[in-house]
Amino acid sequence: MTKGHRSSFAVALSRRRFSAGGACALLAIASSKASGEEPPTLRFGLTPVFLNNDIQLLDALKLYLEAATGHSVELVTRRTYQEVTSLLVSGQLDAAWICGYPYIQYRDDLELVAIPAWNGKPYYQSYLIVAADREAQTILDLRGDIHAFSDPDSNSGFLVTRTLMFEHGLDPEIFFRKTLFTYGHRNVIRAVASNLAQSGSVDGYVWEVMLELEPALVSQTRVLRRSEWLGFPPIATSRKMAGTEKNLVLQKALVEMAANPQGREVLGMLRLTGFEMPQEKVFEGIARMVDRLRGVL
Repeated sequence: MTKGHRSSFAVALSRRRFSAGGACALLAIASSKASGEEPPTLRFGLTPVFLNNDIQLLDALKLYLEAATGHSVELVTRRTYQEVTSLLVSGQLDAAWICGYPYIQYRDDLELVAIPAWNGKPYYQSYLIVAADREAQTILDLRGDIHAFSDPDSNSGFLVTRTLMFEHGLDPEIFFRKTLFTYGHRNVIRAVASNLAQSGSVDGYVWEVMLELEPALVSQTRVLRRSEWLGFPPIATSRKMAGTEKNLVLQKALVEMAANPQGREVLGMLRLTGFEMPQEKVFEGIARMVDRLRGVL
């Protein structure tokens, strides 16, 4: 069997398992309700991305997931990626929306549940941004800046820029006058727009959506560099929780979200096309960067 045939077979097998597993999970929920037992709460973690403080979105996401999974849902938010990842790896969360960088870091302990699709593809870019009126052309023009990173465990908000600097033989502690972590991509944009930082590393998806939602703010910045296309921040679970009834129904709810009117409303708020079944190959670019920087970070 050729590599292409093996890949197609694996995807087909994964979809069959998804369909069968989802059906069994729903039967288990129905049986639980019939016996008068309430299904256990599904604890879903969210990293500090740009819309986490949007109460309307959080409410809509919670209501959709509860209706689609048959579980009560608790959305768990924390300030840093590390806090959410630690809860996930230890099994204190059923699943979480994390970043591709911590997924690669803890790949032996985690398993993918679903990958968001933006503009129909499970990829996004990291943007290096500066003030809109600045004449800088490359990263070499940013020497002496105060540079805003999002989070030390963020792919787009740290790893991509750190890898670029490594390739140019640059040490951020020497090259920049100062670096800071804003713990939120929206905060990176605000820092650069207000000149609290002269440059920043930010999620391109966030920048593009924020340009639509808050044009007066984002138009004060411009994109100096766009990275290669990289795996979109995925939904993951711990190995010990993989294959559980809660994760099977969650996966089904996410993958079928675009076919559900209530789900499409949530996707519209997120500016996403939908969610796709797991594909390890999507994160190969991030894995290569992690390997390149092994021993440096």
